[in-house]
Amino acid sequence: MYNPFSLENKSILVTGASSGIGKAIAIECSKMGASVTVTGRSEERLNETFEQLRNGNHKKIVCDLQSEENIKELSTQLPALNGIVHAAGIVKTLPFQFVSSTELSKIFDVNFLAPVLLSQTLVKSKKISKDASIVFISSIDGPVTAHVGNSMYAASKGAVTAMAKNMAVDLASKKIRVNCILPGMTETPLIYNGDITQEQLELDMKLYPLKRYGKPEEIAYAAIYFLSDASAWTTGANLIIDGGFTLL
Repeated sequence: MYNPFSLENKSILVTGASSGIGKAIAIECSKMGASVTVTGRSEERLNETFEQLRNGNHKKIVCDLQSEENIKELSTQLPALNGIVHAAGIVKTLPFQFVSSTELSKIFDVNFLAPVLLSQTLVKSKKISKDASIVFISSIDGPVTAHVGNSMYAASKGAVTAMAKNMAVDLASKKIRVNCILPGMTETPLIYNGDITQEQLELDMKLYPLKRYGKPEEIAYAAIYFLSDASAWTTGANLIIDGGFTLL
């Protein structure tokens, strides 16, 4: 059956695959026929993801991408890649007046430096094949919107989106595409970190025209589009998936 969104014969790396959006992307990519390499910091949770991958030649690598040494070590363990999804990320709610360089560094190390340096390392080591696709999971916060107490996270995602656009230009000669997905609030463990009550979340959902948050699988479907040949003429794009939130 003809399917331009098929990932058959494609080797895909998904970071942050131990939970949330990264986990959903890894599982859905395997359903579309990809050979998936999953990586994350928690071996236990990464094993849970790995066990849910569908038929294929899959691989799991426990790795903390907060150091360049770990990034270089990871690159040596990877096969030639047709696609990368940078889904690892952290968030911390803190009013701007209490932001510190230490907290900023923690956020930027994970959300910005790690995916950028990993991409660079894989390009330099020729681990990314021609016509490959790099996908960053960014956010509407930063590139488009702002929320109280979210300045550090928003800044890191704004930086990711800016870098991705420029990477798209620099890597076009290598036939490597680079795109961003900008989700609104999505039902992942990240939003249930104790700083926000269930009542506050339910009130926030009412601000969305579709009256709910997104599901991780709905973000995964967008990643599949960018990883597949269906998006072969798409690079430097920011795809907003937010239930209509930014329309208002």
